[in-house]
Amino acid sequence: MERVLFGVLGPTVAVAGDGRELAIKGPRHRAVLARLIVARRRVVPVALLVEDLWTEPPAGAVGAVQTFVGALRRALEPERPPRTPARLLVTEGPGYALRAAPDAVDAWRFETALGAAADLPAPEALSTLEEALGRWRGPAYAEFAGEDWSRAERVRLAELRLQAVERRAETLLALDRPADAVPDLDAHLTDHPWREDAWRLLALALYRHHRQGDALAVLRRARAVLTDQLGVDPGPGLRRLESDILTQAPELNLGPRPPLTQGRGAVTYAAPPRGRGQPPHPAADNAPPTESTAQLWTTAAAAYHRTVAAGARTRLDSTIGLIRNLAVTGGAGLEEARRHRTAAIAAAEEFADPELTARVIGAYDVPAIWTRADDPAAAAQIVAAAERTLAALPTTTTRATSTGTGTGPYDTARCRLLTTIALETRGADSPRGPSAAREAEALARRLDDPALLAFALNGTFMQSFTRAGLAPRRDGIGAELVQLAARHGLVTYEVLGHLVRLQARAALGDLTGAERHAAAADRLAERHELPLVGVFTEWYAALRLSATGQPARAETAYRAAAARLAGAGMPGLERGLLPLALLCLRLAHGLPPDPEPRADWGPYRPWAEPFLLLAAGRRTRARTAVRDLPEPPHDLLYEACCALEAEAARRLGDRPALERARERLRPAATELAGAGSGLLTLGPVERYLTDQA
Repeated sequence: MERVLFGVLGPTVAVAGDGRELAIKGPRHRAVLARLIVARRRVVPVALLVEDLWTEPPAGAVGAVQTFVGALRRALEPERPPRTPARLLVTEGPGYALRAAPDAVDAWRFETALGAAADLPAPEALSTLEEALGRWRGPAYAEFAGEDWSRAERVRLAELRLQAVERRAETLLALDRPADAVPDLDAHLTDHPWREDAWRLLALALYRHHRQGDALAVLRRARAVLTDQLGVDPGPGLRRLESDILTQAPELNLGPRPPLTQGRGAVTYAAPPRGRGQPPHPAADNAPPTESTAQLWTTAAAAYHRTVAAGARTRLDSTIGLIRNLAVTGGAGLEEARRHRTAAIAAAEEFADPELTARVIGAYDVPAIWTRADDPAAAAQIVAAAERTLAALPTTTTRATSTGTGTGPYDTARCRLLTTIALETRGADSPRGPSAAREAEALARRLDDPALLAFALNGTFMQSFTRAGLAPRRDGIGAELVQLAARHGLVTYEVLGHLVRLQARAALGDLTGAERHAAAADRLAERHELPLVGVFTEWYAALRLSATGQPARAETAYRAAAARLAGAGMPGLERGLLPLALLCLRLAHGLPPDPEPRADWGPYRPWAEPFLLLAAGRRTRARTAVRDLPEPPHDLLYEACCALEAEAARRLGDRPALERARERLRPAATELAGAGSGLLTLGPVERYLTDQA
């Protein structure tokens, strides 16, 4: 049989041994051939080929596939006698397989060369890498860029190509040819500006080419690009290189990095040899059988980096899991998690795989208790990505379940995306958040997944502020969260449930119940190292002092709680909260408001403004400020803002404004104003609904 070579690093082609391109009839014939190459000698069932070739298969789809296969066989084996079995495109079981030799496909040869280069001396490695890169005629599987079945392979090959470009540059540096490395790296970074190792190599090449200023300029440009486009700071490698260039560290001129090694599933670099007196590398064979936590972390991280390909989807899944865990470790961790989350979503969208993107967006199931976003711009980006992904998810047929309801294969992804929308639109006066929360909760209950239901209930809680007086509803959400989470070991959601109930019981005037939930949350936080929980329970302790008639002690407690809140990584909670709490404290106890005009009132400035103007003797301006007040955001401080508006209107004798505020407050007539926040209170709502001073 004449040898046939296949090309997929560009348009799909089949080439005879003498160099002639074989005639492949039409686009669907090429699609079948490409689909079989993607399968890497494995059988592809006919049913799957039909599904991949047509969005809506025609009645004769199976027969059409058989026709395409027959035509391909005639093109690939023109000299095969009639009625003899095919040896290249074979029928096996329920489908077909292409039994191409390991070196018969350009993509497979490219990968083999890339791996072989790791063990070659630098001159031979360079020629091997250049030959491998020369096989590319365009994007892999170029004419099938929009097909789901080619997406994973195209992304994987594109990542390997980027690695090969960078390894070629590394090899040029090893051969003391920095000037030759610069042009290709510059072009490489124009198309792929997120490649930190490429920035490092370009800066190092410029430095070794005696262009120190240009090298530093490249590092500054890398910082700007990474910050502006991905929202991340340069990694330690770039930061260290910048420092070394500034100090002209001698090791920059000591030659190349250590030999390249090939890890399972990924191309990586060996760790540098350790100096005398240094501890062994964590992954060394002589590592002790029992390692400290720090050593274990380093070992596992190094093994993961060696083993999992840099462009693999698995990395994104692992990254978002790490970001999620980081978010509950404290203020610095929460800030870092928030910053890296948007970058992870952007990276996921590059795969053009809505199911993957849905997984990355929805995996950030960090319980949320505060209803004002810490980063509104990032929240808007996340909502937009979630909406795009929802629209891109395949439309599927619902399947029946034993309970008589129906679920579809993408319902878990939809539920997580809808919950994310509900969480990230918290406090917004829009029907989208509440509708997303309702749909997500209904899906979660149908799917019977406890963790998914806890996540969805968090979204329901965040959208339960459409009017005043909904504390009983939130108390029910919190109670379900506590019971569900305790049964299924969902610790962070058990804590969330207790905090939700703390807020709701405080709003309903049940301080004993609120105290019980605060204590339960603190116990869980101590046992499971959740330091941010104490921020909320400490603020509740100050609220309790105010509600039990101890304003002086309450003020001291509020100032201490505010000091702890600083640096907790929650600007949406922190900004303006202390001056607002002190203003509410004084009003609740009949003390002069005495608002601090120079305080940072943050988003609460409009509701403090009338009291600031009254304190300054500017009564007319204060009346205008009251009349111009918007409806408060639908969040945990809705009742507090309504009570502030009512009190300011009462003091100014502005009856229309007073009635407007009272109308909003009446559904919460039996509650403590503002106590639903779990942070502050202005006393009973009833006092703001009467004409008594």
